[in-house]
Amino acid sequence: MTSGATGATAATGAAGPAGTAGRTTAGLRLTVLVGEGDLHGHRPLYSEIVHRAHRARLAGASVFRGIEGFGASSLIHTTRLLSLSEELPVAVVVVDVAERVRAFVAELREVVGETLVAWVDEVEIVR
Repeated sequence: MTSGATGATAATGAAGPAGTAGRTTAGLRLTVLVGEGDLHGHRPLYSEIVHRAHRARLAGASVFRGIEGFGASSLIHTTRLLSLSEELPVAVVVVDVAERVRAFVAELREVVGETLVAWVDEVEIVR
């Protein structure tokens, strides 16, 4: 994840996770699950989400490719079977302060629609 949120609120000087000292800010982590082959126009859906997060000037976004998983089809997709390795799960993780993440979720509904599978967790952002 990259830092540099433009919408950060008050920060504290408390020690962060694992004893790391630094400024911390309360925030939200949005995790969106998509299939590796899902498209938005001609662009992979995960890439569209990252580019929209960047345009929205969110603090950071990363994409993580799964090695095995299943979804609505109930078929297990895995890197171990060549025929089922084309639709691996992908998680897009976005972090920023609460109001910016919540606004971004509304934009995601326009991109992903009713098939949106996502969750939001409270996090402490350490800088």
